[in-house]
Amino acid sequence: MQLATAHSSWKARLSLEFENRTQRTIVSHRKHSGPLVIQKPFYPEGRPCHIYLLHPPGGLVGGDHLSLDVLLHKGSHTLITTPGAAKFYRSAGPLAQQIQTFNISNDGLLEWLPQETIAFNQTNALIQTRVNLDAGAKFIGWEITCLGRQASDELFNSGRFVQKLEVAINNKPSLIERALFEGNSELLSSPWGLAKHATVGTMIVTPANQQLVTSVREHLQVCTQGKSGQLFSATLVDNIMVCRYLGPQAETAKHLFIEAWKIARPYVQNIDACIPRIWNT
Repeated sequence: MQLATAHSSWKARLSLEFENRTQRTIVSHRKHSGPLVIQKPFYPEGRPCHIYLLHPPGGLVGGDHLSLDVLLHKGSHTLITTPGAAKFYRSAGPLAQQIQTFNISNDGLLEWLPQETIAFNQTNALIQTRVNLDAGAKFIGWEITCLGRQASDELFNSGRFVQKLEVAINNKPSLIERALFEGNSELLSSPWGLAKHATVGTMIVTPANQQLVTSVREHLQVCTQGKSGQLFSATLVDNIMVCRYLGPQAETAKHLFIEAWKIARPYVQNIDACIPRIWNT
């Protein structure tokens, strides 16, 4: 694969707004530039709007910049997912960036449930996610990251991958996280770090309480019983449930997060989880 140069980069931006109408949530505003688009909305469960986010080039190289801005108006409910893994390819130096900002109004629920992100060896990339919730707003989201490509025996022994996550509720910072993964660093191999695991994941749910956290813990303990080499945790930070995965495979992380989602969604929105159709293809 040819290393990316600044002259071959893409710039793409997508802005979406959602409104609650009598019987369903609709896309009330859509504006895009560059190769970042959505398919026609799906309504497999009635009112909630399911959106499939598409990036036709299939991955990001050095110098690429994707920007996603989503606004949910009062009472709207939207689930956003992707048809396949996001890929950050190796870079000759320029930074590849994916910046996403989610603004959720009172009584709105955004479910941000993308497929995994693959950081190729020698990548130089940043993913930054900011979630702004009004009082009474709700959010369920996850990010699953694979460092290197295990299927191709490609380790993440060179490169830099940064993830930033900020959650603000009613204009007050509630959760701020920053992860820096550098190829062949001590963090990747040490027992106090990733312990040579290639897949990490974070899932957040708000609002949440200790009862929800306990239910998720107990159920996931059953799911992981007898399966060594993978770790799952659920903790409560103020009124945010933070779930984490560390293990060998993205599919396992996704399976466990889906199990947690099946418990969290009825708590947050009083409706059962509805698996997006595209996950079954």
